[in-house]
Amino acid sequence: MSKVDIAVVDYGMGNLRSVSKALEHVAPGKNIVVTSRPEEVAGAERVVFPGQGAMPDCIRELDARGLRSAIIDAAKRKPFLGICIGLQMLFEHSEEGAVSGLGLFKGNVKRFAGADMVDAHGEKLKVPHMGWNQVYQVQAHPLWRGIDDGARFYYVHSYYVQPEDTAVIAGFSNYPDRFSCAIAKDNLFAVQFHPEKSAQAGLQLLSNFVNWSPS
Repeated sequence: MSKVDIAVVDYGMGNLRSVSKALEHVAPGKNIVVTSRPEEVAGAERVVFPGQGAMPDCIRELDARGLRSAIIDAAKRKPFLGICIGLQMLFEHSEEGAVSGLGLFKGNVKRFAGADMVDAHGEKLKVPHMGWNQVYQVQAHPLWRGIDDGARFYYVHSYYVQPEDTAVIAGFSNYPDRFSCAIAKDNLFAVQFHPEKSAQAGLQLLSNFVNWSPS
């Protein structure tokens, strides 16, 4: 079996083609594999954990493929990038279906309170939060290299993470209030937005991940 440089985890729920194509664009010399095999995730040098859809479905499909242990282990010891639901599943609990996550971070996944959400002009905001929004960097991090503070990234989500430890928050957006959109700890970085759909800023983040060497 050839060496896997980057494993993109396939549990039947991710936007896998867009993610893998974006990675191929920024890392043309790397062996990038979309896989549902725990052994390939375990053997890869880097892991990307994307996701779309409802969190209860994602957790069920992850477990059905025997991927839980491989994901938890990778998130603890190798360069790891979570995207969208791949961020949310790292937490303890979600309001979406009252489901337990992987528990790598203390905190909850909360739904936007649609009835109370209006913008600065008094216009009602829709849920899901869909489209481009600015991302503000809370802490310096190698994955922010070359990305302006306040750069715009693309979102599609109705839920957001609420970490118990605010020290892990790496970025936030406003909709209309501040919510955490990026977390970082040791070898792990995870985002609510979709870098693979976020033009140059997203490609820069993915390139930074490919070249990241956590200490």
